[in-house]
Amino acid sequence: MKTLLNIIWLLFGGLWLALGYFLAGIICCVLIVTIPWGLASFRIASYALWPFGRTVVDRPGGTGMFSLLGNVIWLLVAGIWIAIGHLVTAFAMAATIIGIPLAIANLKLIPVSLMPLGKQIVPTDRPFAGRYR
Repeated sequence: MKTLLNIIWLLFGGLWLALGYFLAGIICCVLIVTIPWGLASFRIASYALWPFGRTVVDRPGGTGMFSLLGNVIWLLVAGIWIAIGHLVTAFAMAATIIGIPLAIANLKLIPVSLMPLGKQIVPTDRPFAGRYR
């Protein structure tokens, strides 16, 4: 079932969403100072490409002060706008019955799009796997 939902997600917006995050990651990596946000964008792009069967957890060892500061900067510069985009898209997807799981997947992307630093993506069958590495 996860594979079927991922294929439907990919066809109805997941590919474009992942490409957007990937492009943002490239731009951030070119600007040197914003490399941490670029790496986070690549991580989110992989999650946006194939979200069903995976979840976001906090990175082991805590996030630290630099991650907190970086997340606040990200939130003010880009995160709030990306989250609004996910919310609007989720409402549009939820308008149809088949789009409801896709809308839920879009809503799952909001927390990581708001605060991407200090997170990692793990399979849902081992949501605590990141804590023990």
